[in-house]
Amino acid sequence: MLKLSLPSSLILWLRRAALVILLSGITLLGTLIFIDRWISWQTESQVYFEPETLPDHDVALVLGTSKYIGRTLNDFYTHRINTAIQLFLDKKVSSYLLSGDNAHRSYNEPWTMKRDLLKAGIPEDAIYLDYAGFRTLDSVVRAKAIFDADDFIIVTQAFHCERALYIANYHGIKAVCLAVPGPTGSGGWFVRVREVLARANALIDLYIIDKQPKFMGPKVPIESIEGPHLPISVLNNDSSEQVGNAQTPEENLEKEGSPEPSTF
Repeated sequence: MLKLSLPSSLILWLRRAALVILLSGITLLGTLIFIDRWISWQTESQVYFEPETLPDHDVALVLGTSKYIGRTLNDFYTHRINTAIQLFLDKKVSSYLLSGDNAHRSYNEPWTMKRDLLKAGIPEDAIYLDYAGFRTLDSVVRAKAIFDADDFIIVTQAFHCERALYIANYHGIKAVCLAVPGPTGSGGWFVRVREVLARANALIDLYIIDKQPKFMGPKVPIESIEGPHLPISVLNNDSSEQVGNAQTPEENLEKEGSPEPSTF
């Protein structure tokens, strides 16, 4: 039986190549972890986990996501919209900027959020829509550049808060973030791992290619509404209960048509 033998020089080369690949992988992984932790460290003082400790602001920037995954309510969406509603009821904010993707007529993140806010009794004149919030960078930068908001509350999950705040800080925008709960288990881990890559991409956008929002345009300043935050019929209800004819996204599930495409 023939035995194949490789030249010693080739074996040495293969060993060196394997070592280079291994060290490169370790370096890349270490860099990604460092970037992830760095962004968290730089923004941790701006992230709030309890609405009661949150300073009052005029505007809440609610970052969009799909309401459904298949025919199941997306926990990311549900927590964001329910928390946003409660901020208004608690008089922590007086206006909303709902920012998200508007890919086509059957998928419109800002309008979907607006519909749920209206069903919860939020006055329409307190709601502003940004249909060009395709990415976190677009949503945050356009909040100041287009809607003239320079000191606002971001509403999203904790890991997303940190990246959004880092982008805001880079662009000289004053912001804090209310971290809402997110999915747990394997789904939560998958999204968190993806966030590590998103943070590295954010640094490339900011420091290397100077990424700007896909669309800009004329200013549409957000005007704070004055007087009672809610109609009198709503204010007369017990604040500990669901207000007026308010409905949560879960309660609206059976009343709506076909769900939007399943994307995060």
